[in-house]
Amino acid sequence: MPNPTASDVHVNAALTNISVAFMQEEGSFVADRVFPIIPVPKQSDRYFVYNKGDFFRSEAQLRAPGAPSAGTGFSIDNTPSYFADVYAIHKDIDDQIRANSDAAINPDRDATLFVTQQLLLRRELTWAATFFGAASGWTGSTTGANVPVGALLNGAWSAAGSTPIEDIDQQSDAMQRLTGYRPNKLVVGTQVHRVLKNHPDVLDRIRYTQEGIVTEQLLASLLGVDEYMVARATNNTAASGAADVMAMVAGQTDALLCYAAPNPGLMTPSAGYLMAWNGLLGAGPSGNRIKRFRMEHLASDRIEGELAFAAEQVSTQLGCFFAAVVV
Repeated sequence: MPNPTASDVHVNAALTNISVAFMQEEGSFVADRVFPIIPVPKQSDRYFVYNKGDFFRSEAQLRAPGAPSAGTGFSIDNTPSYFADVYAIHKDIDDQIRANSDAAINPDRDATLFVTQQLLLRRELTWAATFFGAASGWTGSTTGANVPVGALLNGAWSAAGSTPIEDIDQQSDAMQRLTGYRPNKLVVGTQVHRVLKNHPDVLDRIRYTQEGIVTEQLLASLLGVDEYMVARATNNTAASGAADVMAMVAGQTDALLCYAAPNPGLMTPSAGYLMAWNGLLGAGPSGNRIKRFRMEHLASDRIEGELAFAAEQVSTQLGCFFAAVVV
């Protein structure tokens, strides 16, 4: 055997320019993109809801000379309220671990990214549980409830002869009739997106105007909404130490058609809001804060993250939920 050997002249060490960690891209999360984030100074409060019917009923009357004008009014409900729950998690960095870390390991950076990812995933799970499910309670459809396969014009969108563009148009018309507002956002599960971007109706309509690439922006235009989003976040439902059980956060065969206020303000309707408690000391506009402090009794530094928000369904008539429309 020739000397020196390969192991004599090189000792394996950790690379300093690459490491592997599975971090979901921010674009996979939709919770902060569908409904506006409303910074709120207090953890809980009320907000006013004007009676919709009063604004869509004209009581104006002909006025005779010298006669008073017809009187009218509107009612306001001051009972709706929110409560911003505070979600928190931490990762401790032991002094011995810090001192023994290789150059590629930055304990503070790694802990901060890990904690942030945990909070983003929790917000996404809360958003989906509130807004994107068969029990979410949206009523802005032709059925007054969810739109199942049986309520579609020509069956499931994955079936031959189906008409998803017409189905969405029909529900958009229904919502506009009910509320005066046409939906401006469509959020779809991954299977729904795969079906829509390959649907014959979609491909036929872009045949002579596009290069055959069906983008999310193109789908938004075809479906008559300002934004088309795919809920791509995934979640490990297994306990720590067990084999991973990966599942999509949002239903893959579902879709949510809704109106979200582009510019939230007074007397402005919206299907939902994320109330972010920015009045919490040190919190950012999304109710978020990251702290680093010493845990001397543990000989560690603690990286702690908090996210304080409420997923608030404001108007059920401004949402239409398509339940399991792909089979």
